[in-house]
Amino acid sequence: MVLYTRKHKTATVNGVLVGRVSPQKNDVVEITDSVPRLSPVMQVLHCMEVVLEQKDAADWVYRGEGAANLVLAYTGSSPAFAGKVLRLQKAQRNTADVTKTECVNGESVLTKHERLVWRDNKELVSSSSKELLEQLYVQHIMRPLLGPKHVETGMRVLVSREFLESVQKNVICKRPAWRVDAAEVDTHSNSVLLMSDHTLFPHGMFKGEPCIAVEIKISGLSEYDPLDLFSGSKERICKAIKALYNTPQNNFRVFLNGSLIFGGLGGGTSSTSVVTGKAFEDALKCIIQADDGLRTNSFIQLVAETVYHAGVLDRLLQVQKLDSFDIEAVIHAYYNVISQPCKICKELDEDKVSQLCTSLHSISLDESLKIVKNYLIAATAKDCSLMICFRPRGDEVSGASYNSVHLESTNQVFDYKASFIDLDLKPLRKIEEYYELDKKIASCYKMVNPENEVNKAGIMNNNENTFFASSSGCWKKANWCLRLRNPLSVKTILSVELPCTKCRQKVMKLIAKVEGVTSIVIDTSKNSVTVIGEADPVKIIKKVREFRRSAKIVSIGPPKEEKKDIIAVTPQTCQRCDVWYVVAEDYYGYCSIL
Repeated sequence: MVLYTRKHKTATVNGVLVGRVSPQKNDVVEITDSVPRLSPVMQVLHCMEVVLEQKDAADWVYRGEGAANLVLAYTGSSPAFAGKVLRLQKAQRNTADVTKTECVNGESVLTKHERLVWRDNKELVSSSSKELLEQLYVQHIMRPLLGPKHVETGMRVLVSREFLESVQKNVICKRPAWRVDAAEVDTHSNSVLLMSDHTLFPHGMFKGEPCIAVEIKISGLSEYDPLDLFSGSKERICKAIKALYNTPQNNFRVFLNGSLIFGGLGGGTSSTSVVTGKAFEDALKCIIQADDGLRTNSFIQLVAETVYHAGVLDRLLQVQKLDSFDIEAVIHAYYNVISQPCKICKELDEDKVSQLCTSLHSISLDESLKIVKNYLIAATAKDCSLMICFRPRGDEVSGASYNSVHLESTNQVFDYKASFIDLDLKPLRKIEEYYELDKKIASCYKMVNPENEVNKAGIMNNNENTFFASSSGCWKKANWCLRLRNPLSVKTILSVELPCTKCRQKVMKLIAKVEGVTSIVIDTSKNSVTVIGEADPVKIIKKVREFRRSAKIVSIGPPKEEKKDIIAVTPQTCQRCDVWYVVAEDYYGYCSIL
C-alpha cells in the first residue's frame, strides 16, 4: 500500500520513501526518480505488505559475496520472488571506523566531504541508509553512463532482524573462511536490495527453458590479459576467455539454470583440472549441440562472439577512462577536498615536491572535486562484473525483445542479455588506500628485484589494467603488478630457514594472522614457504621477518597447478579453516593455527 502524508510531503511504501506529494496537488502522489519504473512483479510487491521474516530465511541460499555485500538467491515457491536475488550489506569485524547503516533524524549516510563530492545529486546526498545510497548511486550515476539496458537499480524490501540473523547462520558454512573472519551480515539493516537474478531469463525457470550464464570479474586475477578482453579483436577476446576458463580464480563463473556449475563461490579455483573440465563438458549437453570434447570450445566461442558483437565493454572502458589522472595525482586533489595539509607533500623534501604537486594544490575546489569524483566513478567501473545470460532460440520462442548471436560451430542461435553488476559506490577514504596500494606495488617490485631501483611507476594510456615499472631506463610490463593491484589468489614464495618443528609452527601461525591467506605449504627440503590467497605479500614477509629476519621473497605471481610429484603425501585439510600445510614427509594430522 502506498501511503502519503501532507505534513512531510512524502509518499512511502512500507515505510520506504518512494515519492513526494505534489505541493500544488496535495492529494496526488508523484513518484520521484529515486524509484525507477517497475516491472509488473515489482509493482505487485509494492502493493503487498512485504516484510521478510525469520520463516522466510530458508528460501534464500548463498550465491556469492564481495567486500561490501552478500548475495542470496531465491529457491522458494512464491512467484513474486522467483528469479530474484537479495543483496545484503555486510559489517566489517573488529573495525572501529564503520559507517552506520542507518542514520537517525533523516541525516545522510555520507560523510561531510562525501556530500561535497556528490553535491550535484541532492537525492544521493540526502540518502539516510546504505541500501538507499547504493540504489540511488546506481540509478543516477552508473546507469546513465553504462546504459539503462545493462544496469538494474533494484528495489528495497523491508526485513526483520530475525531474518538477517537466520540468514547469517544458514550461509556461514558456505562462505569462504577468510570472508567469515573479515565481515558478517549487517543485522542492523532494516531493508535489503531485491534485484533480478541475471543468471536467468525472466520467467525462464517456469517455462523449462534451459539457460546458461557467465560472470566475468573484469579486474580479477587470472592468467588472462585484460588488454585482450578490451582489444576489440575477436581473436584476442577469444584468447582472453580461454585464459579465464583455464584459470577461473574467482573472476569467471558459469551458471546453468541459476545453479553454479563452474568456478568458485568466493575462495576461487586456481586452475581447471581434467575432472572439472570433463564435468563442465557434460553439463553443456542441454545447451550446446556438439559432440563430446567440442562443447567447451564452442561455449568459449559463444562468449567471445557475444562480447565482440555486443560492444558492452567499449562503453565500460569509456567509464574506466574517466580518471584522467592516476592515483599519484588524485591523492593531492583528495587532500584539497578534505581541507587537510597534504601528507604526501609533507613526506617529501621541498626540492622534491614536483611542479605537478604544486599545481594540483593551486587548482580550485571545483576542479579538485571533479578529479576525485571521476576517479571514484572509474574505480566502480574497474571493479564491477559483467554477466551474460544465454538461451537457445527455438522456433516456438520469440526473442524479439533480446539481442541474438549466431554460434557458427553448432549453427545455433542464442538470445542473450548482458548486465553489469557490483556497481558499488567507493567511499572517499578509499583513495588513501589506493595510494598506499600503489606504493606497495613499487615496494614489492624492489623486493623482488633488489638490484634494480624503481625509478618510476605508473599507468599507461589511463588504463589501470596496464601497469608498467621502469628499471634502468627500460620500460617493461610487470604482470605481477596487475595482480597485486587486484589481489586475488596471488602465490607468494618465501625463502625461510625452518630447521625444526617449532620453527615451522611459529611461521605458520604468523602467516595465518595475515588477512586473505587461503593456503600455506612448507617444503623443508627447499626451505621454502608457498602462500596462496588475497594476502598482501608485503604483510606476509613482514610477519615472517618478526621471527626470521633473513627471510626473503623469492617470487610473486599467479598460482599454477602443482605437479603431483612435488608433494609426497596427500595434504591434510583443516576442517575449521581454509589454511592447510605440508611439512615434507613429516606433516601433522591436525591444525594448530587456530
